[in-house]
Amino acid sequence: MASKQIKSLSVEQVDNVIHMAWCDRTSFETIEERTNLNEADVIALMRGKLKRKSFNIWRARVSGRVTKHRKRFRRERKSLKQPNITV
Repeated sequence: MASKQIKSLSVEQVDNVIHMAWCDRTSFETIEERTNLNEADVIALMRGKLKRKSFNIWRARVSGRVTKHRKRFRRERKSLKQPNITV
């Protein structure tokens, strides 16, 4: 588990990860590129640092959000760009 990685983060880095995780447009892949924390690590950090109610609200928002996963977001954008022609 990445508890060593999470414990080694400074307060400022933890705040930065929490801010990126709350942003709708910041994907988990982007967070991993910037902090080396994968999705499971971010979830563990959020669970440990947020109040239970705040974590539950965040988790509900993230679970259905296409933009939090770069691959799903790109696929969704492609389908929106293609015209839906029916005759």
